[in-house]
Amino acid sequence: MGIVLAVCISSAKGTAKRDVGEAELVARHGLNGDAHAGDWHRQVSLLSLQKIDAFRARGAKVDYGAFGENLVVDGIDFASLPVGTILRCGDVVLEMTQIGKECHSHCTIFRIMGDCIMPREGVFARVIQGGTIKTGDEIHVE
Repeated sequence: MGIVLAVCISSAKGTAKRDVGEAELVARHGLNGDAHAGDWHRQVSLLSLQKIDAFRARGAKVDYGAFGENLVVDGIDFASLPVGTILRCGDVVLEMTQIGKECHSHCTIFRIMGDCIMPREGVFARVIQGGTIKTGDEIHVE
C-alpha cells in the first residue's frame, strides 16, 4: 500500500506540472484538465517518493510535478512492478502500461543535473475506472 502525496496537472505538454491536491480521473482519458489526458496508453504518470528523494539527495531542488508526474506516491516502488499491474485508489482503477520513457528533448532537470529519473523510474497507466484521487488517499497494488 502507498499514500498519495501529490496530484499534479499541467495545461500544456512539455511543462512541469503543479500540485492541485485533488483531481477527477476519467475512464479511458486520464486526469481531467491535464494536457497529457487522452485516448492513449500514457493517460496517468506515477513516480515514487523514494525515487524523488534519492534524486534530491544528489542536490536537485525539485518540487512535486517537476518531472511531469501526475501522482507522487509514498511506499510503492512502481518501476519494480510489471506492466499490466492493477492499482486501486478508492473507486479509481489504473492499469500500468509502460515503465519509463524516452526523452526526446532533455528537460530542464536534465540540463541542470545531467540526469532525469522519469525515463527509468516513472511509470504510466491508463484509467480503467474513473473517480477522484486526492492527497492522503491510499493506493493499493492488486
